[in-house]
Amino acid sequence: MGKRAIRIGIDVGGTHTKAVAIDNNTNEIVGKGSVMTSHHDKRGVAAGVVEAFKKCLSENGIKPEDVIFIAHSTTQATNALLEGDVARVGVIGVGKGLLEGFLAKRQTRIKDIDLGTGKFIHIDSAYIKSNDLTAEVVRQIIQSLLDKGDRVIVASKAFGVDDMREEHLIADEAEKMGIPCSMASDITKLYGLSTRTRTAALNASILPKMLETANSTEQSVRETNIKVPLMIMRGDGGVMEINEMKKRPILTMLSGPAASVIGALMYLRASNGIYFEVGGTSTNIGVIKNGRPTVDYSIIGGHRTYVNSLDVRVLGVAGGSMVRAQKGEVIDVGPRSAHIAGVGYACFTNPDLFNGAELYHMQPRENDPSDYVAIKLSNGESVAITNTCAANVLGVLQENDYARGSYEASYKAMELLAKETGLSVEDTAKAILTKSCEKIIPVIEELIAKYKLERDQIVLVGAGGGAGTLLTFTADMLGFKYQIPENAEVISSIGVALAMVREMVERTISNPTADDIAQIKKEARILAINSGAVEESVEVYVEIDEHAQKVTAIAMGSTEVKTTDLMKNCTEDEAVSIVAESMGINRSDIKMAAANGFVFVTTEQCREKTPVQVIDKKGFIKIQRANAFIEVSTRDNVVDTLKKMWDVASNFSREVRINPDAYVVVGSRVLDYSGIPEFSQVAGLMEAELCDQPSTEKLILILARNELG
Repeated sequence: MGKRAIRIGIDVGGTHTKAVAIDNNTNEIVGKGSVMTSHHDKRGVAAGVVEAFKKCLSENGIKPEDVIFIAHSTTQATNALLEGDVARVGVIGVGKGLLEGFLAKRQTRIKDIDLGTGKFIHIDSAYIKSNDLTAEVVRQIIQSLLDKGDRVIVASKAFGVDDMREEHLIADEAEKMGIPCSMASDITKLYGLSTRTRTAALNASILPKMLETANSTEQSVRETNIKVPLMIMRGDGGVMEINEMKKRPILTMLSGPAASVIGALMYLRASNGIYFEVGGTSTNIGVIKNGRPTVDYSIIGGHRTYVNSLDVRVLGVAGGSMVRAQKGEVIDVGPRSAHIAGVGYACFTNPDLFNGAELYHMQPRENDPSDYVAIKLSNGESVAITNTCAANVLGVLQENDYARGSYEASYKAMELLAKETGLSVEDTAKAILTKSCEKIIPVIEELIAKYKLERDQIVLVGAGGGAGTLLTFTADMLGFKYQIPENAEVISSIGVALAMVREMVERTISNPTADDIAQIKKEARILAINSGAVEESVEVYVEIDEHAQKVTAIAMGSTEVKTTDLMKNCTEDEAVSIVAESMGINRSDIKMAAANGFVFVTTEQCREKTPVQVIDKKGFIKIQRANAFIEVSTRDNVVDTLKKMWDVASNFSREVRINPDAYVVVGSRVLDYSGIPEFSQVAGLMEAELCDQPSTEKLILILARNELG
């Protein structure tokens, strides 16, 4: 038997730290391990991380040498900022003299940062003119900041994104003095000196705490004879080597929700969907578009930053949300949960205890309304009626669903509430779930509009223990398809284990040329390789925001390349079945439009528009578009083919021209140019990226029409 190749993913939650082991060749889960999160250990959460993966290995016969990948999510960056466990920061601004220097000095002299929780990051500032900057001057200024109590330094130069020499000099001198330093232009390449400086200050404030934990975790992992690099989950859904995390810990914010999304994507066949993770108290809602979770800039304490993380909305309604009711109606559901109120769920209670039970109203916490519903059981204990109880009454949960409880207990509890509402038991349960879903639906509609999702291709993807409680009801109300992934209780750990290296470069460029775009793609590729991605696995896609004059390149790659691919390749017949199932239509309506042995392109028949799906050899739908045009070409003719298709695929409605999105299938790769708006940019970049292909290489060109608004 050959040596196994195992990927270990560890998710650090508020209560439990869970590890999973996944076979790299089959994606099969071959081990699990769970321990209580070690908040109070002298090594912090690092102790639980190590304990969880040790347990996972020992209980499942996995040897340290079998491990080819190990990564963990972390709540520490988020918690440090929420709890104010931050260091005092000294900012050294750099710029020219005269008016430009006056503006640079003012923009780098940022105020103390209010974290929105009554806690602050305290900041001291200094400024050096570029012409006066020497190693000796830098050392003197750093010492003066240390004398004020600063524990970490930020170097921020006006237009530093164009030339970082001065920031590097300050960082080098700080390192010689044993002081951590964040370079503002290393965190982001965007112009906007104040925001760039503030983002670097946030990063710097958590550096000492994060360095301490990172070093402890890395040392503990090495003591177990794990040889591969330790990776850390980022808030944007990727991973980076621990050495990169030591420089940019702020990128790990919201890595828990990010891990859940990546885990769900393992089971997601459709490429466009609304994702929500339903816990006991809150629900996280986000978007998956073109097979990737959407990201946006984080807002911390009301301050916009240049930190990219999942664009997640958090709602105070979930599986354990309590019901508010009065005579004749259900008033509301949540935000108070049974867990926070210190009572159990009626559906997980012995049905016999409801004999002689009484309904009453309570005020769970000070300042809460006093009309939350609870039930006094025959043994004197209290339980709450929750969304989960309503779902059990209505029978919307599958047999093996984590939220499945006692129907009899749920019915008896709901019967008591029904006497107060004047409705039937079933209608009372429906009223509860309807109230909850009415809070979720506006958020889903907002995200659909923001990311311009095509409604007929949307799938609702649920995760978390309470997914079945709210997902099915919401999907029915909206008329959407839905999926609940397997292993929902460890979905975040799965996401960590399967995450890829993700790096992003953003730059302010007015009217970018194809050469500009190619250069920024090259930078993103190099960053991904430096963060642990294998060079040949890295793929880069670009987004251009013409209004903000911003170009973004996102590079993604794996930490290893398989010498053999043991996963069964998808056949044409299987590809058609996958599309039909995903779209909820008959197989006979699907037509195979093009294929090259690695990738399949299908269309639907009997429609005015031409919906298109691109499926890879593992059966995952990489692209879904509601109306697109397909042509087979070669490398020599691809630009001519693009030109011929461009006007046909453009939308001229309402006297406004909307250019199409372009994709090229070459071998097993799908080159995504959907974020690039102009023909000259797409054509130039396409030529540059395909120049190393044989002149007669078969290419599949797809242009998707965009609708107005």
